[in-house]
Parts: sequence; C-alpha cells; structure tokens
Amino acid sequence: MRLQLSIPQEKTIKKSIQITGSKSETNRSLLLQALYPNLKIENLSNSDDGVVMQQGLKKTTGEVDIHHAGTAMRFLTGYFASQEGKEVVLTGSQRMQERPIKILVEALRELGAEIDYVKNEGYPPIKITGKKLVKNQVSLPANISSQYISSLLLIAPSLENGLELELVGKITSVPYIKMTLALLEQIGVQTSFEGNHIKVHPQSEVEDTTLVVESDWSSASYFYSIVALCNVGTEIQLSSYKSNSLQGDSVLAKIYTDFGVETTFLDNTITLTKVSDKIPSHVEYELSNAPDIAQTITVTCLGLGIGCHLAGLHTLPIKETDRLAALKTELAKLGGHVTIDAESLTLQATKTIIPDVAIDTYNDHRMAMAFAPLALRTTLFVNDAGVVSKSYPDFWKDLTTLGIGIQEV
Repeated sequence: MRLQLSIPQEKTIKKSIQITGSKSETNRSLLLQALYPNLKIENLSNSDDGVVMQQGLKKTTGEVDIHHAGTAMRFLTGYFASQEGKEVVLTGSQRMQERPIKILVEALRELGAEIDYVKNEGYPPIKITGKKLVKNQVSLPANISSQYISSLLLIAPSLENGLELELVGKITSVPYIKMTLALLEQIGVQTSFEGNHIKVHPQSEVEDTTLVVESDWSSASYFYSIVALCNVGTEIQLSSYKSNSLQGDSVLAKIYTDFGVETTFLDNTITLTKVSDKIPSHVEYELSNAPDIAQTITVTCLGLGIGCHLAGLHTLPIKETDRLAALKTELAKLGGHVTIDAESLTLQATKTIIPDVAIDTYNDHRMAMAFAPLALRTTLFVNDAGVVSKSYPDFWKDLTTLGIGIQEV
C-alpha cells in the first residue's frame, strides 16, 4: 500500500485519540499470563506483534513463525526453553533470521537449556527442546538489548531456584529492565536490582491479579511530533497514560518541551499543547534508555529546520532494519544532511524540505510513522504504508481525524 500525505488545511488542531496498550508491556504481560494462567490483562495492544506473541504462546510443538516481531523472538526463546515437554522451531522473516540471538541462547544454555541452530550459528531459526531449568546463575553483557535480559527475567520466577543475573559493564535500556521487574512485583514476585546484580525469587503460584497495560508511549511520539510542527494553540489529547509510567519512551514529555510542546496529565490522559514557537537551533540527547524515539525526534528536527545530535543508538542497526542507515538515506531524499556512526546520528539544520518525496519503510513500522508528521510541512508519499500494523494498526485512520490528507495511490 502506497499512501500520499498532504498538508492539512487547518494547522491548529484540537482532537482526542485513543491509543491501545503498549506493545512492550503487552508482550511481557502475555508471557507472565502463560506462566500463571490466573492473571488477567486489560488494554492489550492490537498490534501484529501482540497477536503473534499470543499465537506463539499457544503452541506446544512444531514451527512457531513470529514474522518481524523481535520482542516475541527473544521472549519466546526464553519461554520455550523453560517449558518441559514442549519442542518447537522458532523462526521469523528473512530480516529476523539476520538479527542475532546468540547471546540469549548461550545464557539459556548456561542455565541448562537445549537449543540448536537450524541454519546459521547465532541466528534464528532455532530448535528448542523445553527442559526443567534448575541452574540459577548467569551473566550477560550489560550493553545488549534489554529484550535479552527481560526474556530471562520473565521466566525467572517460574524456575525452581529463581535467577541471579549479573550484568557485565555499563547497563543500557534501564527503563525496560525496570518495567519487567515492576510487572513481576505487581504479581507478587520478589526481586532486587542492586548495582549490576539482579535477583528474582522463585514463585510457583501467584494471586489473582489484573494487569492494566498502559498505552504505548512510542506511539504517542508521532503525535508529539505533529504538535511540534503545528501552530501554537494546537491540543491533542491521548489516552491512557500514567505520569509514573514504566516505559522509557515517556521521556518524550520532557524532551518535547524543547520544541514548544507542554504535556498535562489528568485522569490517565495526557494533553499535548503547542505553547511556543521559540525553539533552539540545535538539540542534543542521549537516548540509550529510549532508542525507539530517535527516528521521531530526528524527523521533528528536520521539520522544524533545526539540527540535532542523538547518541546512545547502538541498538538501532539490529532493529527491523538498520535504522541509522535508513534514516540517513530517507532524510537525504528530503534535503537533510545526516552523518552517522555506530551509535549516533547528527542532522544539520536545513530550512528547505524537498516536496513529493517517496519514503521507503524497509519493513519497519517506525520508519513509516516517524516520517508521517512531515505532512504538516510538505506533501510526501509513504511506500509499504501497511507496515504500521506491526505496532499501531489504526495509525493512518487516526491521522485522518487530525485533518491530514491521506490517499492511497
């Protein structure tokens, strides 16, 4: 599906949008529910990733295809490795088969898991023969994707002896680790996180509990971008959000004050208000705790005609696509000049945006959604626009409610 996006007639927007549950919280909650069936979940994400996670957890044998869902790949690897009597081959899309899984597999093997590579060493597909894991000590590099760490932490209370996890080096993505531990504590599991040492106590049963999934802050980022590019006086209300969020991307509320956007919390909703056009000519952020919002921030800066330097992005090259390379390529089409290295991106300020550019999305939902707010500045096309269903199936419909012109071409 190829969409043409055009500038709305009215750039002072006042609308409300309902966003479904966080993909990150949904997948964690679903895995915990598989381990403890008496748990209930409300406000589940309606994303493709949530759907494949639910389908995968129902399997006991045969092939489990998670398509592009990286979180499901990591979480299901830990889950099936700990499920005695289950035997599956966990696979995914071609891109998924290029994304590394070796660090997690080696950690699980240290705990006694039986996992074999079907094709290439270190990469999916993997054959998992579920076993009772009784060893309870393992170490991981601290700067890896938090999904590897969370995969181990989520199964930890179901293990006979729990888990003691040592993180070696400087920890990144701390909010996502804390999100996992907070969910464990919500269901009554005892945990500790001191320095680089995490301990999860065993828990064979939990009390009846309802987990209410907060809406997705990553999805909110695109509306922050839209408000930043709108006129002063624009207000967009989003629900359901918490001021004490578990999600690292909630740092958006602080970052976007630099772009004249104020966030107000009231009754589990947030209102984003454009309060000022006075913005700096250059901004710098360290995003190791929230790398998923890097694309949104970069495109916002292009739309505002300012420069930026974003660091802490070392996990982006192994996402759905190499996001740093993809950003450089697509921003260049629009007239943006970007330099990248292994963990950072720098955009030079430019006042001119080339119109009628076709943005390629690289099977990456965030590429499609991050560039969409530029419709406040210029007409553009988005190729393979349906990729947004991975995390936010209603995205294009919600944008039309804001008055942005969207037409399939």
